[in-house]
Amino acid sequence: MDTPEYVATLTGVSPQEPEPGDSALWRRRLRHDIRHELGTIIMLASAVVVADDIGAGSRERIEQLLGETRWLDHLIRQLDEDNDDDITTQPMALPERIRVDDLTAEVVTGMRLATSHAVGLEGTAAWAHMDPVALWRALRNVLDNACRVAASRVDVHVSVDQGWVTIQVDDDGPGFGAGTGGLASLGLGIVHDLISGYGGSLEIRTCEMGGASVRMLLPSAPPVEMTDPMETTHLPTDDWQLHP
Repeated sequence: MDTPEYVATLTGVSPQEPEPGDSALWRRRLRHDIRHELGTIIMLASAVVVADDIGAGSRERIEQLLGETRWLDHLIRQLDEDNDDDITTQPMALPERIRVDDLTAEVVTGMRLATSHAVGLEGTAAWAHMDPVALWRALRNVLDNACRVAASRVDVHVSVDQGWVTIQVDDDGPGFGAGTGGLASLGLGIVHDLISGYGGSLEIRTCEMGGASVRMLLPSAPPVEMTDPMETTHLPTDDWQLHP
């Protein structure tokens, strides 16, 4: 039987395959596929959130899902800006003046919908100069670790003191280093790398609930109406341990 012409055309021309060891081309194609799938998720979620046959609770979850996908889109865009020919370098995004308390509230809202634990949040208005995607990643890592090991509760506090913005995450789990497979240590290593490039630091200790207390410190950016130089001296208390 003769092969149909269109079949011969499809089978006779194949897409260019990456040469062995061409990791840069492989990564570009993988990012392309991820962007495509992410766009599909955003489109479907956007259609659901405006539907008239879902309740308020479901709508809130879909809106949060859209927020999470937007952060993923930011991450992929950062990957697109990287130099595939030089994977030894990790360029740091330029800092922006951001509301730390607002971004923290957004991350906490998403975590509350994704965990059965109670996640408390207290804070005051706080500004810092940092890449918002880097701060989002740092917060997510710390909160993911806390919720994974917590027995029932995680508390988040945002404050400003002596020129530093502090984001403190406490949990009622077994304490730092007692989690499964050392995942907490791995996550905090990522957090340290993310914030140290913007002048921040990471501290840990045992909190009053008995679990771990993780404190991220970022140089504070004063509100718009303030022009006085910010205080940049910070001395950690004796019971705090610098990480790493």
